[in-house]
Amino acid sequence: MGLNIGDEVPEFELKDQDGQLFNISKYLGKHHIIVYFYPRDESPGCTTEACTFRDNIEKFDDLNCKIIGISKDSSSRHNSFSKHYKLPFTLLSDRQNKVRQLFGVKPAIPGLIQGRKTYIINTEGKVSHMFEYQYQPRKHVLKSLLALEE
Repeated sequence: MGLNIGDEVPEFELKDQDGQLFNISKYLGKHHIIVYFYPRDESPGCTTEACTFRDNIEKFDDLNCKIIGISKDSSSRHNSFSKHYKLPFTLLSDRQNKVRQLFGVKPAIPGLIQGRKTYIINTEGKVSHMFEYQYQPRKHVLKSLLALEE
C-alpha cells in the first residue's frame, strides 16, 4: 500500500511544531506541496535536509510551493528543532506513523531508522514526483526544485 505517482493525496491531520492541528486540505489544490518524511530531528542528515530546504525557501515560494516535514518526533521536539535552525516551514508530528504508512514510506532499517522519502503534490492534489535517497538528504531538495521548475 502507499501512494504512487498520479494518486490523489488523502486528507490527514497531525499536530505541528506549535502543537496546533494541521490539515493538509488547507493547501491541497491551491499550492504545490512538498511532503518530506525524515528519520528524526537534530540528526546530521535530517538537519542537512531541513537546512537545505530552508536555504532555498525563496525559490520554493516563487514556485508557489509549501514545504511540510514529517517525522515521528513530538511537536515540542519539532519546535526546538525549528527554532534552533530557523526553519520557515511546517513540521508535523506523526507519533504513530499513521501518515507515514498512508504514504507508504518504509523504514530504512526496521525498528531502528525511519525512511527518508519526498513527495511532490501538484496543484490538482496528486502526487507528481517521489524521491527516496536515504543517505543523500540534499538530493531531495535539489530534485524537488528541478521537478517544480519543469
